[in-house]
Amino acid sequence: MTLLKNLKILDFSALLPGPYATMILSDLGADVLRVEAPSKSEDDSVSAKDGYLNRSKKSIALNLKVPETVEVVKQLVQDYDIVLEQFRPGVMDRLGLGYEILKEINPKLIYCSLTGFGQTGPYRRRPGHDNNYLAMSGIVSYSGQKGQAPPLIGTQVADLAGGSMNAVISILAAYIHREQTGEGQYIDISMTDCAFALNALFGSEYLVSGVNPEQESTLLNGGTFYDYYETKDGRYISVGSIEPQFRKLLCEGIGRSDLFELSMSQKPGDEKNFKGAVQSAFLTKTFDEWNQIFGELEACVEPVLTFGEAAEHPQIMERKMVVEVAAQNGKTVKQIACPIKSSIFTPAYKHIGSIQGQDTTEILKGLDISDDTIAEWRNRGIIN
Repeated sequence: MTLLKNLKILDFSALLPGPYATMILSDLGADVLRVEAPSKSEDDSVSAKDGYLNRSKKSIALNLKVPETVEVVKQLVQDYDIVLEQFRPGVMDRLGLGYEILKEINPKLIYCSLTGFGQTGPYRRRPGHDNNYLAMSGIVSYSGQKGQAPPLIGTQVADLAGGSMNAVISILAAYIHREQTGEGQYIDISMTDCAFALNALFGSEYLVSGVNPEQESTLLNGGTFYDYYETKDGRYISVGSIEPQFRKLLCEGIGRSDLFELSMSQKPGDEKNFKGAVQSAFLTKTFDEWNQIFGELEACVEPVLTFGEAAEHPQIMERKMVVEVAAQNGKTVKQIACPIKSSIFTPAYKHIGSIQGQDTTEILKGLDISDDTIAEWRNRGIIN
């Protein structure tokens, strides 16, 4: 059983945010067709990243700068009635594939534009990347330690937690609305907007109090003992023992039950002294020794794992978060699984991402385009 068997999506996106969003929808059963520019490369290998982000999707390679392929898209929109695109504002309009044009063909069309800064505002056509969006959102200004540069994060927070997830939510909400009313709509998702909205705790406080959050001044950014601590052998342990019962277990775990009363004080000097004591304690034992101790205590204290260690952790393995997905060569490839668990649905991964344009001929024939026309277009380089 698939949860989204009626969703048919044309995916014009590239890079990460759009493909990640449509991968989630594909994992849940949506039929996703990637629309890509024809490649001049003869390399038909698929990278690990593309094999993951494009799994279970079909691919058609079209040069959208020619009228013939624009007409192909217009035919597809009659069936694939959800569009996700990630071009800069105005590009799809110039190609003749903007929302106003396509909704004339299919009034029920759901059309989502996912961009860095959105379709309006002075930055609407400005280029950007994840750290730019996080910088402009205010998040990184109060992340990290005093006197140091804002921290670099190892994954794309604004792109994924911001843009991808909100694109998925908005498309599903629009689909529910269409099922109820028959009405399509246009959706404008800005990754900067989404990152700004992640300032849930301290941004909301600023808007009421006018006090800016600063580095090492809040519960979560180093202002308290909530932090990562180095061990004797240079590894790190995360400590998130915020609630009193967890603070008590933390103190017991590090062999300093006498520190519990100090841990509960909110005086700046006391907070600093308690954090220093915790820091000193963790330096006395190795990473493995601390894992042994806190593995037996439910203190919200966990090891900082490498990705390889995380992939082999019993919790991740029990949750089946690494799966084998079929490749085109008859073998399988390990990939990160869909994290959504359901009582009635298990994701079915059809295959890893295919080579660019692999399904072009099949799809064109399904539109009753002749073999001669397909051959002519291929010779002209407007399809793969």
